[in-house]
Amino acid sequence: MNGLMMDWPLLVPSILYRAGRIYPEKAIISRHADGTIHRMNYGELEVRVHRLMNALRSLGIRPGDRVATLAWNSHRHLELYFAVPSMGAVLHTINFRLARDQLKYIINHAEDRVVFVDRSVAPLAAALREDIPGVEQFIVMDDRCPGPSALPEPAIDYEDLLAGASERAEFPRLDENMAAGMCYTSATTGEPKGVVYSHRSTYLHAMAGCLADAGALSEREIALPAVPMFHVNAWGMPYSCAMTGATQVFPGSGLIGQPLAELLESQRVTCAAGVPTIWTLLYQHLKEKTYDLSSLHTLLVGGSAAPRWMLERFERDFGIRVLHAWGMTETSPVGTFSRLRSEMLAWSEERQIEYRLKQGIPIAGVETRILGDGGEDLPWDGEHVGELAVRGPWIASSYYNNPEAGAAFTPDGWFRTGDMASIDRYGYVQLTDRKKDLIKRKGEWISSVDMENAVSCHPGIAEAAVVARPDPVCDELPAVLVVRRAGVEPPVEPQDVIDSLAPKFARWQLPLPEDVHFVESLPRTGVGKIDKKVLRQLVAGLSKPPGG
Repeated sequence: MNGLMMDWPLLVPSILYRAGRIYPEKAIISRHADGTIHRMNYGELEVRVHRLMNALRSLGIRPGDRVATLAWNSHRHLELYFAVPSMGAVLHTINFRLARDQLKYIINHAEDRVVFVDRSVAPLAAALREDIPGVEQFIVMDDRCPGPSALPEPAIDYEDLLAGASERAEFPRLDENMAAGMCYTSATTGEPKGVVYSHRSTYLHAMAGCLADAGALSEREIALPAVPMFHVNAWGMPYSCAMTGATQVFPGSGLIGQPLAELLESQRVTCAAGVPTIWTLLYQHLKEKTYDLSSLHTLLVGGSAAPRWMLERFERDFGIRVLHAWGMTETSPVGTFSRLRSEMLAWSEERQIEYRLKQGIPIAGVETRILGDGGEDLPWDGEHVGELAVRGPWIASSYYNNPEAGAAFTPDGWFRTGDMASIDRYGYVQLTDRKKDLIKRKGEWISSVDMENAVSCHPGIAEAAVVARPDPVCDELPAVLVVRRAGVEPPVEPQDVIDSLAPKFARWQLPLPEDVHFVESLPRTGVGKIDKKVLRQLVAGLSKPPGG
């Protein structure tokens, strides 16, 4: 039909081109491991990406080849974000915190040819070298970590590699449906599963992150992704920021307490994104030492549910808004944002908090539904709970070279998330639990997430996690693991935990005193989530056997 729009592809290099032409002077700031600061801008980024593309071609990298990274958040990692997809290759960001066997599996399964590695992470790559024979070359990025590091072989220095390359590269014609990047799930059961992101999905996801009712990233922001760049493209922030010309601040490995607080202050960061653990530790540090964070207006929280105290205390004590979101590796990752609708601003503070604690409404481009046990659609009434299913232009339709994982997708093409949720009449999604983390007591369900949030509000508790404990009579009972808050007297005891839950849970749902355990810390997965698989094993060891 005549009169239609141009058939113009949505490509990652188009984001780079826009940043370099429209916002060449806007800053890209990185913190090295020794605390020094590196500054560049989008104009310089574009030139260095050209050099890197030529350097990769000199190593024999061709369209479709996988190029891996084992690296923290930095300007060099950002250069790889653009150079690898722009030449038609596939950027494979690897979570180097995973177990050695998982890393070996991921690198071999993806068939990575070249690995870029931070010097601080290089000893890990060196230890893996014999297990990943398909890797032909390592390129070491100097993040100025202290002391000498063992290097994998053969190794080239990143800056030496770029120094010998031309600063003008040829950009090939690409199809928007070509693979641009890939990331593997952290796999609490079975082997990690690969998810491949296309140019089109990456571009659209970046645009969605700029929507006012989503991430609201714009040229005016100074954004800091505390979520690692090895984890689902740092939630898309580097691409969204480049698209809009936002200043980017990369913290390197300095994600805990003082280094992060100092960077937020010195660079006048306005918004930041990370998992709840990072913000919990930041809050504790901010209570001990004063910083000027008057420029910081929003902390984006995802990866796991933010506890109520986090929303309330960051705003009360520091004037910082906590914004709840939800997503997965399979959703690129952003699926929902929990911003209040205009009519909700007139509601009571208590009711507003109730909605801000939800995972929010689906971002434009994502559709949601909740499925019953038979696959039927359940009503959006905020009461019915079913498995959350999603679809959209940046939602995975399959796993990479893994046909056995097809059960995660419905016959009509929706992705089954494994998250149990309700959806209310406003369209707000509220997760009740992962399907495998619900506690079933005599046929009735108990939400571990709701119980964790309730326990975490106690002033004497720093963190809490709830898992199921097998029981011969009740099937399962809730076991609560608690990290006491330092300096609070008298210290929290088991009955205090149970008493704090009593107003919100039925008597039969409450844990027994012997199922409240105090621990020094909670185990984490490679992306900072509480590792419930480890906790279930721990609880099994702590619990008394029947009749014991």
